[in-house]
Amino acid sequence: MKDKQTPLMRQYTQIKEKYPETILLFRLGDFFETFEDDAVITSKVCGITLTKRNNGAAGDMPLAGFPHHQLDAYLPKLVKAGYRVAVCEQLEDPKMAKGIVKRDVVEVVTPGVALYDKLLDSKRNNYVASVYFSEHKNSQNMIGMAFCDISTGEFFVSELHKSKINEVLESISPAEIIISKSQRQLFNDIISASLSEVPLARLEEWIFEYDFCKEKILNLFNSKNLKGFGVEDMQAAVVAAGVAIHYISETQKGQLSHIKQIRYYNYS
Repeated sequence: MKDKQTPLMRQYTQIKEKYPETILLFRLGDFFETFEDDAVITSKVCGITLTKRNNGAAGDMPLAGFPHHQLDAYLPKLVKAGYRVAVCEQLEDPKMAKGIVKRDVVEVVTPGVALYDKLLDSKRNNYVASVYFSEHKNSQNMIGMAFCDISTGEFFVSELHKSKINEVLESISPAEIIISKSQRQLFNDIISASLSEVPLARLEEWIFEYDFCKEKILNLFNSKNLKGFGVEDMQAAVVAAGVAIHYISETQKGQLSHIKQIRYYNYS
């Protein structure tokens, strides 16, 4: 199908494939456009007319767009509806471009990772929480949990018995929860009805590897070991914290300087 697309739509498809579980806002001149399933969703959520765009031999495709200066009006609507939104900008002046204008995603806004005023409530935190069910034979009933508010830089980590998961999550009221794709059913089986509507970010299993997550923590805080973080002997907590750092880093394009420390959350 790609070889039948117009050059512009091939570019769109290549970028969209990098952000498959987001609504991709694709900058096209003075407009942000959405296509295919994204267009159907955007039309419905934002009350925008759904039209069509010619895509060469690949046929017409659904289209919904809005003027670029209205981004602050429409992006929050999509995020509040539980969607992750990737903002794809033009990286060069179209008048100076040779061929297709260079484009790439400059930010990803999610329910739990947002700095837009219209998405934040000054009276409450906007936490993204990561949850990891321990697979270590000596702690199979334990869960690692981390939660962060990027608007304030607050970052907490904890390790708790799985029977406490609903109590703790309900107390912090996260805007988004990160889990491993391989643990989704385990999460669904234990979560309470009141939390079942919280948007889930389902990440690949390799991101939950202990060594990868430990390295994320050490790199962020420029540390040689985990002493002083309160989680040195808590494998599941280290995983949860590392996953949260990875997710925030991916959405914020590495801008994590406002997160100064991790504090241990005592839920008892």
